[in-house]
Amino acid sequence: MTDLTRRLLAEFLGTALLVTVVVGSGIAAEQLSPNDTGVQLLENSTATVLGLAVLILVFGPISGAHFNPVVSAADWLLGRRHRTGLRGRDLAGYIAAQTAGGSAGAVLANVMFDHPAWQISTHHRITSGHLVAEVVATAGLVAVVFALARSGRAALSAAAVAAYIGAAYWFTSSTSFANPAVTVGRVFSDTFAGIAPTSTPAYIAAQIVGGLVGLALITVLYPATTAVAADNAVIPRDSADTD
Repeated sequence: MTDLTRRLLAEFLGTALLVTVVVGSGIAAEQLSPNDTGVQLLENSTATVLGLAVLILVFGPISGAHFNPVVSAADWLLGRRHRTGLRGRDLAGYIAAQTAGGSAGAVLANVMFDHPAWQISTHHRITSGHLVAEVVATAGLVAVVFALARSGRAALSAAAVAAYIGAAYWFTSSTSFANPAVTVGRVFSDTFAGIAPTSTPAYIAAQIVGGLVGLALITVLYPATTAVAADNAVIPRDSADTD
């Protein structure tokens, strides 16, 4: 198995399992606390924080544990000039693997809870506040990831990224999707964690804007480290793993 194949498999599995955690814990939260949205959010966010940290530790050494097209695109953009980071020819593969994984993860969660495997969410989420929240959430995520990578602290990403996402569940009105692949995956869950297809394009657009804002912050805050550690997001990949 080639290095790229292993990396794409890691991104597929990592994103799939992340969405399984998000959707599965959302379904469980609805069943356990059907009349208390606040408790549902607490249950959903706690499971996501713990699951995300573990997934970053497991898959980070293989693929960098991006699990997010915005992070992968940012990695490519930041490393492009100095030939570090994700290569352009691999970026499309990463995004495809992440998006496919997100959809597969939602289906797996549905099946585990005896829901129809294929379902479409009717949970409409579009408000101006939600879109601003997605810009903020995604900008913050990109800033956290690359601040750690560029300052040589990428090994802390499992804890830091998971903590940020857990906090953003609560301080953003959108509950911090901050990830186009996860957003697409959650379309296939008509539960507390789902998002209607009509809400998806605007969410993804807001996430792309947020990613650009996060990149701008990193280039201003870390101007002297443009050639350093772009390929270490989210966790340094084992560069010796080549075939």
